[in-house]
Amino acid sequence: MLLATDLDGTFLAGDPQDRLSLYQTITAHPDIQLAYVTGRSLEAVLPLLADPTLPQPDYIIADVGASLYHGETLQPIQPLQHAIDARWPGESQIAGALAELPDLQRQDVPQARRCSYFCTPERAADPALTAIAERLDCDLLYSAGRYLDFLPRGVNKGSSLLCLVEHLGLDPEQVLVAGDTLNDLSMLTCGLKGVCVGQSEESLLAHTLNCTRVLHADSPGCGGIIQAFSHFGFLGEHGFAAETRQATEPGHAELVIVYHRLPYEEYREHGQVQRRRPTSPNGIIPTLLSFFADGRKGSWVAWAEHEEGHGAFESHTTVDAERYPRLTAARVPLCKQDIDTFYKRFSKEAFWPTLHTFWERAIFNEDDWQVFLRVNRAFAERTALEAAEGATVWLHDYNLWMVPAYLRELRPDLKLAFFHHTHFPSADVFNVVPWRRQIVGSLLQCDYVGFHIPRQVENFVDVARGVAPLKVLGRQNCAPRFITYGCAVGLERMTTAIDTGMRQVRLGAHPVGLDLDRVRNALARASVQQQMEQLRQELNGVRLILAVERLDYTKGVLEKLRAFERLLADNPELIGKVTLASICVPAAREMTIYDELQGQIEQAVGRINGRFARVGWTPVQFFFRSLPFEEVVAWYAMADVMWITPLRDGLNLVAKEFVATQGLLDGSGVLVLSEFAGAAAELKGALLTNPHDTADLVHQCNLALNMPKSEARARLRELFDIVAFNDIRRWGDEFLGALEEPRTDIRAIA
Repeated sequence: MLLATDLDGTFLAGDPQDRLSLYQTITAHPDIQLAYVTGRSLEAVLPLLADPTLPQPDYIIADVGASLYHGETLQPIQPLQHAIDARWPGESQIAGALAELPDLQRQDVPQARRCSYFCTPERAADPALTAIAERLDCDLLYSAGRYLDFLPRGVNKGSSLLCLVEHLGLDPEQVLVAGDTLNDLSMLTCGLKGVCVGQSEESLLAHTLNCTRVLHADSPGCGGIIQAFSHFGFLGEHGFAAETRQATEPGHAELVIVYHRLPYEEYREHGQVQRRRPTSPNGIIPTLLSFFADGRKGSWVAWAEHEEGHGAFESHTTVDAERYPRLTAARVPLCKQDIDTFYKRFSKEAFWPTLHTFWERAIFNEDDWQVFLRVNRAFAERTALEAAEGATVWLHDYNLWMVPAYLRELRPDLKLAFFHHTHFPSADVFNVVPWRRQIVGSLLQCDYVGFHIPRQVENFVDVARGVAPLKVLGRQNCAPRFITYGCAVGLERMTTAIDTGMRQVRLGAHPVGLDLDRVRNALARASVQQQMEQLRQELNGVRLILAVERLDYTKGVLEKLRAFERLLADNPELIGKVTLASICVPAAREMTIYDELQGQIEQAVGRINGRFARVGWTPVQFFFRSLPFEEVVAWYAMADVMWITPLRDGLNLVAKEFVATQGLLDGSGVLVLSEFAGAAAELKGALLTNPHDTADLVHQCNLALNMPKSEARARLRELFDIVAFNDIRRWGDEFLGALEEPRTDIRAIA
């Protein structure tokens, strides 16, 4: 069958459960074809195509029947479109003819092959309008007591729909038409089975009162369409009732954390999966776990590697029965190939470079995208089974972009929150992503979306504006929490809520904080104290510039080495007096995209050391390996200058780790921080530098080396106060607190 439906007031309206039932049925039945028949232009329909909760149409009849498109390709349906084009006199011809009627105001909405005006009923009845239409060989359509359309002669929703039905060779008896306003009259009176959904315009109901093939439904929107399915016997003798499916049955978890990593590490020993506490430094995991310490019933959804032949898969495990007695790890089984594609290759080769504004490095592969969708769907299905009725689901980072779309369809009752841990770029960068509409459409299914800093929030809003018509509901000043004009990522005001026309989405800036106890405990260790003393002896008389980062082109490692070489060349008095220690954590073995960069870095280190080294002094100490967190803390403690120069970074927790270490020791180390790191908008007291400007890198580093102790201490105290107050616990509490704020707190924007 073909369901040909108007949008506003019809297919997009009605009770949420009715909408869900209808949408799921259409999606589940490939033999049900769907046609959007609307007064909107194609341009105005595009936002709906980005909404993952809506079934995608097979055909689109737009502009009150004047435009016909294939739903998948969005290309005109020929030869039907050509026949309409031949009848259209042209927009300029109509505008010129109506110049003599200045009280007609053109609607400022996208239009094609039609001209639409705001018009009073008195003006609509003016014979002069009819005469103009006759002269131009156009039809007039007046609806809702306000809208007047000039259309090609003989073209309307009904005529175009009949042409489409004939063109496709469909049985007219297998077509159902749905509408709610007078501009739907032509398709409701063209001889097809139809329904005026509940709350339709009185004038439409009056005109169709004696149409035996038109049902006047009681339920509005999708509920009325469902009534028509049963009334006309579509989908078998039991009608729609036999097809109605409920959303996934709720689980029991009040809070569900959805993260790409489990809260413990898994490894295989003698063919058996073993578990241990995480060894990698990740302060977020303990913080997220802490929300279950009060006995809250919850689930942690993450992937676990599983191959055929490894035995039965354990879908649920305990996390820590003593500390979190009601927390369950819900594992999503992924084979190694899917993990490598979804996380190690596609996410890092397509999305990572784009997010960090290196879009020219991105590799977009449709097959990999399908794997990404499949994995995200698996996460959503597992989450839907875990969450209790009305539960909060907290999703994390870009690897899970599409989970909200699937989850909203499966469980419309859930409260969805998403935190974007990585940088989110401006629209001109993000829009290169082939699937941007699907991604943004998915994120707009959330109730709350958080980023590190206001600039990233505004970047997201700008991207979303290109996908859906947004209304800004609330804004707030960024000061005093964030720097406004003092750095590249500063911003004065930030959007806090938007309305997509389908739902309200609240937005916020929440820079991830640090676990100070983790740093404090590391400093208290005898092994760390011993290493600090050893470094003091090794660095006797030599000032230490420290850099700690992963091997990644976004981190500015190569640019920093070139700047250090320039620093020594321009300031020969520093030779033998200052050392750059660079701790560079290697990428995973499967990530070959960094191989060339690694070679360039090693060449630069060799060149600098070969050029400037002296007996007993090496300019660059390069550690190309991952060091234990405690050992890194010892280096933090000894650093005179912390030189963090990412070309683009969502936040940068290393900067906060350095500040925490120095602050706990009452130190005077100077933080030189890239103004393109998210932390630059938060860490007042850092020396900001432009990593794209070698001269500025050199200047700010030299300034840090020569800063008076009193100023260095004052800056460090200011930084430590920020880091200590806005710690990781406050981050989590503020994020969940913002999610729980009532919608009435949203301030309207005039």
